[in-house]
Amino acid sequence: MQDMMGNMDIAFPNLGIYLRNVPKAFSVFGFQIALYGVIIAVGVLGGVLLASKVAKLEKLDSDVIWDFAIYAIIFSIIGARVYYVVFSWDRYKDDLLGIFNLRNGGLAIYGAVIAAFLTLWVYCRKKGQSFLQLADICVPGLVLGQVIGRWGNFTNREVFGEYTDSLFAMRLPTQMVRAGDISETIAAHMAEGTNYIQVHPTFLYESLWNLGLLVLLLLYRRHKKFEGEQWLLYLGGYGLGRAWIEGIRTDTLFIPHTTIAVSQVLAVVLFVAALLADIIIRRYLQKNKTPTVRVESDGE
Repeated sequence: MQDMMGNMDIAFPNLGIYLRNVPKAFSVFGFQIALYGVIIAVGVLGGVLLASKVAKLEKLDSDVIWDFAIYAIIFSIIGARVYYVVFSWDRYKDDLLGIFNLRNGGLAIYGAVIAAFLTLWVYCRKKGQSFLQLADICVPGLVLGQVIGRWGNFTNREVFGEYTDSLFAMRLPTQMVRAGDISETIAAHMAEGTNYIQVHPTFLYESLWNLGLLVLLLLYRRHKKFEGEQWLLYLGGYGLGRAWIEGIRTDTLFIPHTTIAVSQVLAVVLFVAALLADIIIRRYLQKNKTPTVRVESDGE
């Protein structure tokens, strides 16, 4: 693997993969379109399509999913931005107009998830739908959107972790990443005469984790014990993966005036809460289960 990289190159040296000229955007009639946005849009569309398919399997009109998706997309973007700005306030307090400039990045997935479920709760209240039923139907689509969407971080050269020389180690030209994302540990491992950093591809870890979670959700769908269990499985499953992945990222958002990663704390809390809720509900249902009455026949 060469010591100098082209500015648009991305490499996985221990896998023998060297990608040349990986674009961040493309031009259509003179307009620059970011690949990040295109990938996110594909993820959203794929997620809605999957959720509508699951709705049909659950004998629910799929139009409900498409109707809800309009609100969910709008408020999820707002939620993702609000979450990011709140926990990056020092960056925006002297530039309030910068809050509205999404082209410079700054969307947090947990903010989008929180906003999506709050929107779903309000939607169900207004439309007379079951929140738990719709939550179970929607989470496979949400996870698929996350699986695809994380690859937008790949083209943006962001959401990476600390230095590593593991099998999946990724090299990125320093000129193409935000200076603030290069930690002291990463900088200390930059060899003299090179122009790249070598890091954990945490975007890839999360995408693969979510892919596994998606398979689990789809396989377990017909075996769930109560309405809302798929939702709890998502909250706990994603929380478990996000907790360890967040621990190695270098672009972590912290609770103000601390060095505590807010998304890591939230992930752990959701994992524990979902696990306890599932155990308690299962025990309650088992305790209150109506015993089966066996009728013996004397024959004719």
